[in-house]
Amino acid sequence: MAATVFAPTQDRIEAALRLDFRSDTITQPTAEMREAMRTAEVGDDVFGEDPSINALETRAAEIFGKEAAVFVASGTQGNLLAQLSLTRPGEELIAEASSHIANSEVGGAARLGGLTLRPVVGERGKISPEQVVRTVRPENVHFARTTLLSIENTHNSAGGTIYSLDEIDALAEVAQRYGLKFHIDGARIFNAAVGLGVEPGRLAQNADTLTFCLSKGLSAPVGSVLVGSEEVIHEARRYRKMVGGGMRQAGVLAAAGLVALDLGVARLADDHRRARRLAEGLAQHPGIAIDLTTVQSNIVRFDIAGLKLTANDFADGLRQHAVRISGGPGTGVRMVTHRHIDDASIEQALDAVSTLLLTAKAS
Repeated sequence: MAATVFAPTQDRIEAALRLDFRSDTITQPTAEMREAMRTAEVGDDVFGEDPSINALETRAAEIFGKEAAVFVASGTQGNLLAQLSLTRPGEELIAEASSHIANSEVGGAARLGGLTLRPVVGERGKISPEQVVRTVRPENVHFARTTLLSIENTHNSAGGTIYSLDEIDALAEVAQRYGLKFHIDGARIFNAAVGLGVEPGRLAQNADTLTFCLSKGLSAPVGSVLVGSEEVIHEARRYRKMVGGGMRQAGVLAAAGLVALDLGVARLADDHRRARRLAEGLAQHPGIAIDLTTVQSNIVRFDIAGLKLTANDFADGLRQHAVRISGGPGTGVRMVTHRHIDDASIEQALDAVSTLLLTAKAS
């Protein structure tokens, strides 16, 4: 007798995630993506023969006004390839101190690129042109040459904050003046574009390279894309192969990415609206400290030191009410809205927080 295979329906999958605020990376592919993956045309991508990947790369380059693009496994890989392609070993890059590149990419820039990181503490995750000017090394036989400036837009650790057009343009001008290449870690760049009400390409206009993620708010299962000039992307393909990122019939993944670009961007405004509602509801509780000015996209960060709880305590308590968040030993908490979080999810989460705090106060 054949074994019975449990195949949950799309509705069942999505229902299980409607109170999961850990990250927008937990989003499941849509029904349209699953169908596109099932019927995708594929070929050997290392030979440049996968039509679905080629279509995705062409589309990405067009969106961001760049000459070329390369499909990569993750944003971390895309950022690494940009760094390797834009620098030489022994040089130095500037990045905000709490950025993903500085803290969450396993030191790849140093280990694999031979680069020195110059971290700059920004305001709400954003570096100013004046800080860049003060940080660029003068030409001196003792110093590593500063050759790359990287920013993160939106900025995860700062709560999803967005660089304005003026801020990006000013940084690009300083980079050009000092001969720096300019990379944007745009894992959530479409959130930034929606938040500012501009076309995504405008945010990359003055950048040499930009990486964006398909598997966060856009709900694709896997993948990111690096865009830039033909010359830089040619180098990036070589480095992608070097780090084991050459994929073969990966068009099944690219097909989902194309659907993500077609259907996933327009609905991001709903995530932003719900994040704002969540933040304002949390701010009503004494003991929860939240800077509402940082709630500019789909990420809500707050501190619960005033509750005399750790993030682990808070997460454990909410789990009893079917609400999932990431814990930790400290008092900082992050909650992220995404496609599976609807208006009712926000209200249920806020009710769960209220119940938890009432229970904690009573005990």
